[in-house]
Amino acid sequence: MSFIKKPGFQFFIFFGIFALIAGIAHAEVSAETQYVFNTFLFLVCGFLVMFMAAGFAMLEAGSVRSKNAAAICIKNISLYSTAGLLYWLVGYNLMYGVDEGGFVGGLSVWTADDLAVGAETPDYSGGYASGSDWYFQMVFCATTASIVSGTIAERLKIWPFLIFTLVLTGFIYPIVGGWEWGGGFLDANFAFSDFAGSTLVHSTGGWAALAGAIVIGSRTGRFNEDGSVTSFPGSSIPLATLGAFILWLGWFGFNGGSQLALGSALDSVAISNIFINTNLAAAAGVMFAMITSQLLYGKVDIVVALNGAIGGLVAITAEPLAPSIGAAVFIGAVGGILVAVTTPLLLKMKIDDVVGAIPAHLVCGIWGTMIVPLTNGDASYFGQFVGVISVAIFAFVASFITWTVLKYTIGLRVTVEDELAGMDVTEFGLEAYPEFSKS
Repeated sequence: MSFIKKPGFQFFIFFGIFALIAGIAHAEVSAETQYVFNTFLFLVCGFLVMFMAAGFAMLEAGSVRSKNAAAICIKNISLYSTAGLLYWLVGYNLMYGVDEGGFVGGLSVWTADDLAVGAETPDYSGGYASGSDWYFQMVFCATTASIVSGTIAERLKIWPFLIFTLVLTGFIYPIVGGWEWGGGFLDANFAFSDFAGSTLVHSTGGWAALAGAIVIGSRTGRFNEDGSVTSFPGSSIPLATLGAFILWLGWFGFNGGSQLALGSALDSVAISNIFINTNLAAAAGVMFAMITSQLLYGKVDIVVALNGAIGGLVAITAEPLAPSIGAAVFIGAVGGILVAVTTPLLLKMKIDDVVGAIPAHLVCGIWGTMIVPLTNGDASYFGQFVGVISVAIFAFVASFITWTVLKYTIGLRVTVEDELAGMDVTEFGLEAYPEFSKS
C-alpha cells in the first residue's frame, strides 16, 4: 500500500474527490430533495424562533422585581400555548386565506394538505411540507404576543391578559400578516416589503403593548406628583442578559428561515448573508446604544444596551438580505440610538414600559421598515409608509378597544395591595425566590 503515499497518487485521489463533489454540486437537484431541504429549513428555524419564547421569558423575568418573576414566567408559557391553539383554530387560514389584494381570510381550522408522504403518486410541487410552514408561521405569531407581556408586567391579572392574547394571536396579527404575506392589499397594491416582520410582527406587538400601557396605566408609585420617576430595578441583570442572548440566537431562525427555501446554492448563500447582516446589525445596535446612553445619561445603561441589541435585530428584520454589511451596520446602529433616545421619552410621557419593548420593537420596527428602499429597489418609501400606517391604525385601535372592553367588564389590574405585595404570592400563591423572602 506504499503507492498511496506517493504525491502523484495522492493528487489523483484529491482530484477525483474534487470532481465528484463538483459533479454533485452541479447536478440537477430533484423536486423531492428540494422539498426535504426546504422543509428542514422551516423546522430548524422554527424551533430557533420557538426558543425566543424562552428568551422573552428570561429577559422579562430579569427585568421585573423579584416578587413578580414567577408571574411573568407563567404568562410567557401560557401566551405561547394560547398562540399555538388560536393559530391552529383560526389564525393560519385567516392569514393565508386572503384573496389577492384582499383584507381578511376565512375562519376555519388549519389542516395539513400534503400529498407527498404516503400518497400513491407523491406530489412535491408545493416545495415543502405544509406542516412545517404552519409551525414556522405559528412561532412568529407567538413572538408578537411575547412583546406585549413585558411592557405591561407587574400589574395585569392573568386571565384578562390571556383573553387579549387570544384576540391578538387569533385575529389581529393574522389579519395584519395576511395584508402582506398572504397576498393582501399591501402586497398587491403597494408593493409593501417586510421580509421577516419588522412591522407585521414587531410593530404589531409594539402597538398592542402601547395600547395596553395606556389603558392599564403605570405601576403604583412609578410616577410621582413632583414629576420624578421612581426606579424599580429588575430582579436579575444576568438573567435579563441571558434572555437577550437567547433572543439574538433565535433571530437567526427568524430572519434566516424567512428566506423560505434551502433547495439551491443561491438559497444557501442568501441565508448566510442574512445571518451575517442580522448578527452585525445587533452588534451595532448594542454599541451605539451604549455610546448614546453614555452621552445622554452620563453612564452606560445595561438595560438600554440589551434593548439596543434587540432594536438592531428588529430594524434589520424588514430587509436582512439586500443590504451590504456596511448598510446592515448602519441600520442596526440607528436602531440602537433610537432605543436609547426613546426610552426616556416614554418616561416623560408617563408610559410605563417595564422591559422597554416599545422602543425596541415598535420604534425600531418602524425605522427598519421605512429604510428598506435604501437597499431594496423593488420597494418604495410611499408603499412602506402605507404599510406602516395601515398596521399602526388597525393594530393600535383594535388593541385599544379590546383592552378597554376588558377593563370595564372583567377588569385588568390587580388591587393596589396585591400589586405592592407582588403578583407571585397574591395571584399564584408562590414565590420565584422563596429562599430570599422573609420567614
